[in-house]
Amino acid sequence: MKSTKKAAGADWWRGAVIYQVYPRSFQDTDANGLGDIKGITRRLPHIAALGVDAIWLAPFFTSPMADMGYDVSDYCDVDPIFGTLADFDEMMAAAHELGLKVIIDQVISHTSDRHAWFVESRTSRDNAKADWYVWADPKPDGTAPNNWLSIFGGPGWEWDGVRRQYYQHNFLTSQPDLNFHNPEVQDALLSTVKFWLDRGVDGFRLDTVNYYFCDKELRDNPPALVATGGLDAPESNPYGMQNHLYDKTQPENIDFLKRFRALLDQYEDRTTVGEVGDGARSLQTVAAYTSGGDKLHMCYTFDLLGPDFTPSHFRRCVGDFQDNVVDGWVCWAFSNHDVQRHVSRFAQNEEEQPRVAKLAISLLSTLRGSICLYQGEELGLPEAELAFEDLRDPYGIRFWPAFKGRDGCRTPMPWEASRAHAGFTTADKSWLPVPYQHAALAVDKQDADVDSVLHHYRETLAFRAEHAALRDGDMTFLDTGEDVLAFTRSKGGETLLFIFNLSREPVKVVLPKELTLGKTIAMPGFTTADAGSTVSLSALDVYCGALA
Repeated sequence: MKSTKKAAGADWWRGAVIYQVYPRSFQDTDANGLGDIKGITRRLPHIAALGVDAIWLAPFFTSPMADMGYDVSDYCDVDPIFGTLADFDEMMAAAHELGLKVIIDQVISHTSDRHAWFVESRTSRDNAKADWYVWADPKPDGTAPNNWLSIFGGPGWEWDGVRRQYYQHNFLTSQPDLNFHNPEVQDALLSTVKFWLDRGVDGFRLDTVNYYFCDKELRDNPPALVATGGLDAPESNPYGMQNHLYDKTQPENIDFLKRFRALLDQYEDRTTVGEVGDGARSLQTVAAYTSGGDKLHMCYTFDLLGPDFTPSHFRRCVGDFQDNVVDGWVCWAFSNHDVQRHVSRFAQNEEEQPRVAKLAISLLSTLRGSICLYQGEELGLPEAELAFEDLRDPYGIRFWPAFKGRDGCRTPMPWEASRAHAGFTTADKSWLPVPYQHAALAVDKQDADVDSVLHHYRETLAFRAEHAALRDGDMTFLDTGEDVLAFTRSKGGETLLFIFNLSREPVKVVLPKELTLGKTIAMPGFTTADAGSTVSLSALDVYCGALA
């Protein structure tokens, strides 16, 4: 199956649809209960059939897997549980043959404590890599250098008995933070990026991109005015009690991002998307990181990864971005590997989950920006409910039962409803269980049902591709006086009007007098009748029309 869709040119990423693959949960081909790169290759036709432009692979690098691969011990090799570099090359060639770009996850704010760099750094205070990580002396009473906290619980510092110093870690104690103030560290990291660029990858998703630098003076963070963890930490986590002024989002990061971009610009048609977890400062950080055309191509924040499914929320998030980020670009997503699946966040009950899944992708596909889909959302998968003994996520294990962690969105992809583990693996046991509710939503079952969420995704993404206004056209919100989300998307001679009723009650919307409707355009999966000056919407419904 060869795609006829073109995803080429220097700006292919602008308005692109990106599909996130979590490799250990996508497809197992060697019967060890873990997904692998050959499994990704096997299932690429499914991804291509959706009509997306690119895939983003979560980490597959050599790692002890304390944090499921986000603790890298070798940036330039594939972990044996996923396969080999040859497997990766084969997968990438197959993806390119199908018209799919390949984006890989770069986790460079920290390494594993088993990385050769850290193994050397911790041997003494005067070795060649002694200053490659953030080391600091204890206070006179032996306590940590300051009050910084780890997102994964406890202090953000760990004592090392050999150096008799503390090292910083924003996440697990086995994930020491690199010292980006050292130019040698930047050079070494950029050389690993070049390794993958030379191999032909099309872009990088930069994990925790605002965490690279910390304050040189190691000043204490002040308390937060409102103690809330936000979406990058649960409320049960004291991390949210601080205003993180000094342990991340430092001004020096701008120059490093320029260095990163300068390297990418030596290659054709490459891109970057940065993950920004910065609380109330996120939009300002995105603006700084994506402006000027010499840093990141785009960023995403946690704004749409929460439980709010209301017109006012979406209007505020998108409107604030448009007001604050003048020449930057955003990548919107409703789900990823770190948050509860969005049909469980947005739907009020199990019965309405398919309708909410369809409405959500219809909304996401009409927003201005690039969009990212997370594997399984095209099936309308809900969050998996797991027993404590099944958990593998150290974050969830640490904060259980107040926070159940991220395993519920990381369970294996269901491919075939009637097979064991829904066709994910032939092993006796998969690394996380496949819930029976997920098996009932398997790809083969939905592929045979033209009314399924899977078919709706294909049709909706095709609709997006047919209208240039949806890829990178202008977006203007409308005031209707009703509790709906209404906006236009415009490019060239085309202007489309969208009205989303996110409520569970029907609504009638009187169009502003200055608008002249040309014709109603049927959004895939929704059957709104032609409208005059008034649009009638049922519960969880969408109207689309062309303006004359």
